[in-house]
This record gives sequence, structure tokens and C-alpha cells, in this order.
Amino acid sequence: MADQKPALVLHLAAGGEPLLFALTAEETERLTKDLSHFVRTGAVQTVKTRDDSEVAINFSHVAAAYIDDLNRKTRVFGLH
Repeated sequence: MADQKPALVLHLAAGGEPLLFALTAEETERLTKDLSHFVRTGAVQTVKTRDDSEVAINFSHVAAAYIDDLNRKTRVFGLH
């Protein structure tokens, strides 16, 4: 099995293509715990990407957010 490549996937309320941010294992763990809270409250959070960049995200503009594995060939919401 290939190594997992976790990414934060953001679908903006304004539409368009989703934004994808590659994550480290540590950041994936942190976001998994708090992601739904960020979207519900419209929080502004800094996310550290796999390449050590920091991205400030205003979750009040996000319609849907989830962690996904970039290695998966097919994508169906809720199935892994």
C-alpha cells in the first residue's frame, strides 16, 4: 500500500475548484480534532503545510472542509 498523503480540502462557499493543502501527520492530527469547530464558528486559523508554509484560512468562507488522502483514485464523500 502506498504511503498516505493527507491533505486539507476546502470547498469555498463562493464555489469554484476546491483548495488542497498537503499536510504533515502532526497537522493532520490537530486539524482532525478541530476542523468541524473551525467551520461552525467561522474561525481564522493558521495551518502549517507539508512544505513548512503557514497559511491563514478564514473558515467563514468555507462551505465544506475535510481531510483526504491524495493517493486515493476515486473520491466518494464519507467512504475510505
